[in-house]
Amino acid sequence: MAAAVNGAAGGDTKAAFARIYDALKGELLKDPAFEFTNESHQWIDRMLDYNVLGGKLNRGLSVVDSYKLLKGADDLTEEEMFLASTLGWCIEWLQAFFLVLDDIMDDSVTRRGQPCWFRVPQVGFIAVNDGIILRNHISRMLRLHFKKKPYYADLLDLFNEVEFKTASGQMLDLITTHEGEKDLTKYNIGVHRRIVQYKTAYYSFYLPVACALLLSGENLENYSAVENILVEMGTYFQVQDDYLDCYGEPEFIGKIGTDIEDYKCSWLVVQALERANESQKSVLFENYGKKDPASVAKVKTLYRELDLEAVFHEYESESYKKLITEIEAQPSVAVQKVLKSFLHKIYKRQK
Repeated sequence: MAAAVNGAAGGDTKAAFARIYDALKGELLKDPAFEFTNESHQWIDRMLDYNVLGGKLNRGLSVVDSYKLLKGADDLTEEEMFLASTLGWCIEWLQAFFLVLDDIMDDSVTRRGQPCWFRVPQVGFIAVNDGIILRNHISRMLRLHFKKKPYYADLLDLFNEVEFKTASGQMLDLITTHEGEKDLTKYNIGVHRRIVQYKTAYYSFYLPVACALLLSGENLENYSAVENILVEMGTYFQVQDDYLDCYGEPEFIGKIGTDIEDYKCSWLVVQALERANESQKSVLFENYGKKDPASVAKVKTLYRELDLEAVFHEYESESYKKLITEIEAQPSVAVQKVLKSFLHKIYKRQK
């Protein structure tokens, strides 16, 4: 039996998880399918550190945490920790792939407090190919560590399915919020929900738990209710994000919100459109999506008039009650624990 990895809570798990990144990167840089030159070796090494690291690693770590809860164990064997962490890092690689390309599409300037990868001197649109390499690395890691597992095909299928849903959500977001075709009449709660569900909820909430379920030998077909709950939770998480973009303190949330300036199909603007009278609507149509501070201030004043803060707090408590009821209806207590641990991390968060 492999040795147990102790004290798996908190910092220890994070440190063990971080060490496994180095091992995985080392394997990818020695991949026998490609003859690396010194230059290409250095490029990939730097590109991975720049894009895969630097986030909060919540998605990756939640594979490990969920797996522990499903097993009912605080300590994992070394092999269990390695496999759970590898799947966690596959999700972080997927996130890096999405963000590298997302930043190019959005013409963004910074990401995680540093210039977007494509903005780095000498990188430019090589970043597109780097995105493709990041995505391919996932298949390499899965093949190397899971090929002999009975759930290998299910893992490949899961990552393909979630990637397709996320890319489709991104397409919906891009064509709905298209520059040059600004049309607020396109924005409604159904459109917002669909974008959020596909673009964020599947890969951020469902994917980590689905990975942990497969590792535990479960069949995902038996967990469609769990999938629905996690997608619902992901939707709630994004609504919080939309709210914090406008109402959060920049020094606290770590960024300055720009959803109004960027003409985003935000939950707040959708709620405002539903509640506004004709003169209020004309204020929105006139000012939403404009960069100047006076226009942004007018939109925020309108949000205050419509008391969207109260609307959000009501939505938050209703969502919480509904999610808890659905979670407690799950037959497995271990699954309930996993779902509650996700919900308690995000309920009433301030950043």
